[in-house]
Amino acid sequence: MISKKSARRAVDRNRIKRLTRESFRLQQHRLPAVDIVILARRGITELDNATLHRQLHGMWRRLEKSVRNA
Repeated sequence: MISKKSARRAVDRNRIKRLTRESFRLQQHRLPAVDIVILARRGITELDNATLHRQLHGMWRRLEKSVRNA
């Protein structure tokens, strides 16, 4: 769920959720079996799809490294 404070319009919230789910689906085989909570900050609606996808990819890599090093 993405709050209305982060993304006012439903179409923006749905776009963010759709991109997040797709990014996770593509990376889930590399990720550990943990619960993941993603928080959206204000201004996320100003990012284009490619930028948002790159940021999500970077978060998945950091998660993978942090679990590997623990």
